[in-house]
Amino acid sequence: MEKVNVERFDELLKGDKTVVCDFFATWCGPCKMLAPVMEAVSRKYADDAVFVKVDVDESMQLAARYGITSIPVIAVFKNGEQTAKSLGYMTKGEAEEFLSENL
Repeated sequence: MEKVNVERFDELLKGDKTVVCDFFATWCGPCKMLAPVMEAVSRKYADDAVFVKVDVDESMQLAARYGITSIPVIAVFKNGEQTAKSLGYMTKGEAEEFLSENL
């Protein structure tokens, strides 16, 4: 998964593909636990969406724009608009279920 800044994120939102974003921080324990789960599901759903990571400490502007006050958050964006989000750690099965319902 590509770690992106505000400019790259905005560029991806203008594209044709659905964007799945992992909002995280390096100090966040649940974020560290979720990272390998998201890596695995990003490979499974690579044809359906672009998967990215945003460090909320480095990209506070994005966190504020989407009201991210707790992490980790997995957010789905279609046509530039947020269409779904999940707060907190989830297992691989839960992540796959969330994505299959929201991609």
